[in-house]
Amino acid sequence: MNNNGEKSKTAVVSQIDRNPARNTLRKDSTSRKQIVWITKIGILSAVAIVLMYLEFSLPIFPVFLKFDFGDIPALLGAFSMGPLAGVLIQLIKNIAHIPVSHTMMVGELANFIMGSMFVGTAGLIYKYKKTRGGAIVSLIAATVALTMSGALINYYLTIPFYVRVLGMTLEDIVAMTRAVGNTMVTDLRSLIVFAFVPFNILKGAVISLIVGVLYKRLSPILHK
Repeated sequence: MNNNGEKSKTAVVSQIDRNPARNTLRKDSTSRKQIVWITKIGILSAVAIVLMYLEFSLPIFPVFLKFDFGDIPALLGAFSMGPLAGVLIQLIKNIAHIPVSHTMMVGELANFIMGSMFVGTAGLIYKYKKTRGGAIVSLIAATVALTMSGALINYYLTIPFYVRVLGMTLEDIVAMTRAVGNTMVTDLRSLIVFAFVPFNILKGAVISLIVGVLYKRLSPILHK
C-alpha cells in the first residue's frame, strides 16, 4: 500500500514538474504562429496596396471604373489563412488608399465592402472544401458575390453620392459611359446592368484565373 502510494505521489509530482515546460512550449508555439500570421498579413497587404495604386481604366468601360489587381493578395490570404485574413487585407489596402482618394472615402468604403464579399465568400467556401472543385466553386460564388454587392452598392451608395455631394449629374455619368461605345446605358438602372455588372464579372473572372494559377505555386510559402 505504502509503495503504491509513494509511486502515485511520485507520478503526480513528475507530471506537475513537466506541465510548466509543456505550457511554455505551447505558449511559444502560439506566439510564433501569431507572429507568422501577422507577418503574412503585412506582406500581402503591402503587395495589395502597391497593386491597388497601379489602377487603370479599360477602353470598353467608362473612365471612372478603375481596374486593379489589389484583390489578388487578399484572395491568396483568404485561401491560405481563412476569410478573416482576406477581409483584413482588404481593410488595410483601402485605408492606405485614402490619401489619394478623390471620393471622400466613399470609393474606398465601396471597394472594401465589395472586396470583402469577394474574398470572404471564396475563403469561407474553400475553408470547408479544400479541393480543386471546392476552389472552383468558391471562385465562381465569389465572383457572383462581388457582382451582386457591386450592383447594390453602386445603385444605392456611390452613384447617388457622386450626384448629390460631388456635383456630378447622372446625365454626365451616362454620357461618360456612352462615350466609350456603350449605347445601351440611358439611366441609372441600365448603367448598373450594362456597365457595373459586366465590369465586376470581368474583374472577378480575371482575378480568379490569376489566383487559380498562382495559389498552387505559392502554397508552400503561404503555409509555412
